[in-house]
Amino acid sequence: MNIHEFQAKQLFEKYGVATPKGFPATTAAEAKEAAARLGVSNLVVKAQIHAGGRGKGTFTNGFKGGVQLVESAEAAEEIAGKMLGQTLVTHQTGPDGRVVNTVLIAESVDIEKEFYFAILVDRAISGPIIIASTEGGVDIETVAEETPEKILREPVDPTLGLQAYQARKIAKQLGFTSAQMPKAAKIFQALYKLFIATDCSMVEVNPLVITKTGDVLALDAKFGFDDNALYRHPEIVALRDVAEEDPREVAASEYGLNYIGLDGDIACLVNGAGLAMATMDIIQYAGGTPANFLDVGGGASKEQVTAAFRIILGDANVKGILVNIFGGIMDCNIIATGIVEAARETHLSIPLVVRLEGNNVAAGKKTLAESGLTLISGDDILDAAKKIVAAVKAAA
Repeated sequence: MNIHEFQAKQLFEKYGVATPKGFPATTAAEAKEAAARLGVSNLVVKAQIHAGGRGKGTFTNGFKGGVQLVESAEAAEEIAGKMLGQTLVTHQTGPDGRVVNTVLIAESVDIEKEFYFAILVDRAISGPIIIASTEGGVDIETVAEETPEKILREPVDPTLGLQAYQARKIAKQLGFTSAQMPKAAKIFQALYKLFIATDCSMVEVNPLVITKTGDVLALDAKFGFDDNALYRHPEIVALRDVAEEDPREVAASEYGLNYIGLDGDIACLVNGAGLAMATMDIIQYAGGTPANFLDVGGGASKEQVTAAFRIILGDANVKGILVNIFGGIMDCNIIATGIVEAARETHLSIPLVVRLEGNNVAAGKKTLAESGLTLISGDDILDAAKKIVAAVKAAA
């Protein structure tokens, strides 16, 4: 789950991460009011969408730049009026862009130097790691590719947390002066506290800046939260903006399904993330391309299976469906019943290959056989993958 920049600033303030003051606005009048509340003339208006490259983006109404400096509340109102309700296209949104429903009105700062700072979960060390660089405000992937020596990595022992000496060490390696180091170290430790307390998978601050008055501030941030831990954080869930998410993934989440849309044309309905990965791999091996990752989990209900089918068939790119179920806890007959109901409801007209194994498989196969549906049985995972790829190609 991602959140907007203005929401990130609210988390910063809660956990003591120094950041410029700012307020969200959903209308031009609110933008003017927010600017007046800040009481300064150095202001910035920033479009709020879940994508980077906003400053260099272009609105479909021709207005250029999703980040604009202004010097008065009236100017903030005018600029916000040109952004709100308009579609902003950046290199991360794709050609369709994203509609801007909120802008952030914040105090702008005079920047002396920019840095990159992030905390991630590193699978290689099975724990958090800090990634930092003197090259802030730019694409960190480019820095990693062209000048990898400018990126420093500091693993953190999860049982001890980020130690004070580590925070000072990072600040020193980034070149902070002795006067700036305590401020930087304080931000690093506050960010780590925030990272752990909210079950983040990533906190990325880009840029972290030194101002011309010597302050150290987090200007912009990107958050990633562990979806499996969100049940512990209703305050984080409340920040979710479904307008920024794939409608199919939103619909899947309402039924407790794990769904990720992909670029191929063969839909996968499986139970278990490992089986989902294996199924996508073997479709590719058989010469096809998966259209999605859809995991109904180990104990799906008939209603969840039916919903999963509806979501799959809502993708116009889907030309065939592979159902690959290994029933450990999952009852194969529930899957079969859901398939039959969904197929009848949607008047299924594309190839469907079903491979069922495990718990109550005989009843599941009987349900499918007596349904009258035109479907193809797969003897095993490879056989099923080959059959759906062949069926899709034959129907093309």
